[in-house]
Amino acid sequence: MHYPHKISRTKKIRKVGFRARMKTRKGRNIMNSKRRTGRRIRTR
Repeated sequence: MHYPHKISRTKKIRKVGFRARMKTRKGRNIMNSKRRTGRRIRTR
């Protein structure tokens, strides 16, 4: 059986984590929209 490529946790966090989102303007927009809809912000 073929297993998918495993990305390291560090790389994933740097790409999609909270700090990565807050770094860019679009990322902050994503966070704010989630806050507006009352979603709990769950990021790695």
